[in-house]
Amino acid sequence: MGAVLRSEWYKLRKSKMLPIIVAGPLIAVIIGAMFNYDSMEGGFNQWSLAVLSMNLTYALLFLPLITGVLASSICRYEHQAGGWKQLLALPVRRGNVFISKYVLLLLLVFLIQLLYLGAIYIVGIINGFTDPFPLEIIWKSILGGWLATFPLVALQLWMSIIFKSFAAPFAVNVIFTLPTILAVNSERFGPFYPWAQPFSMMYIGGNAEDVFFVPWDQVLTVVGGSFILFFLGGYIYFQRKPI
Repeated sequence: MGAVLRSEWYKLRKSKMLPIIVAGPLIAVIIGAMFNYDSMEGGFNQWSLAVLSMNLTYALLFLPLITGVLASSICRYEHQAGGWKQLLALPVRRGNVFISKYVLLLLLVFLIQLLYLGAIYIVGIINGFTDPFPLEIIWKSILGGWLATFPLVALQLWMSIIFKSFAAPFAVNVIFTLPTILAVNSERFGPFYPWAQPFSMMYIGGNAEDVFFVPWDQVLTVVGGSFILFFLGGYIYFQRKPI
């Protein structure tokens, strides 16, 4: 497993993904820096307002899209010139290959989440926030958003293995990302929509009267069930995939 992980990391390094990884946090900094905090009344914490304004773009659009780009990139080499045959001709197990790709994707998403945390702090410095930093709430948002990507990453890795073209899984991802804003407004369908789950777990409102409120226990249960479904589906498909 360690050798397969090192191999996957080496291939990903050659794909020059750094600009894409930092794009989301950078856009979030711009949005957070331009937001008019004086227009909000009611004694809201400045940090919480910044995160809410940044999440509307970052968690709703960028995070679902970037996971699809990463999943397609991590399978790009294998789809070229018989790469799957060359890889699986080596003394490696198919299951280890799938798991290593999945673990690497999760680590990359976690890195993006940490960069987003840094983006929040930078926005606070730029705007001169004086309110106390809600460390527990924001860390819960960062980790919750990462956990919410588990089923989505598994689904997108599955699609990236199925489609040989880089554009095909990305197009599917874009098509299903766009209705996310409608899905998060639905208490019934929002938690079950994989592309809306990152925003549902990064939203830091916490009150039943909030527009996007979804109970955490409900989201965690749905995310766990979706993860099992998509991960096992992709794992079994890859095990039986004709090469």
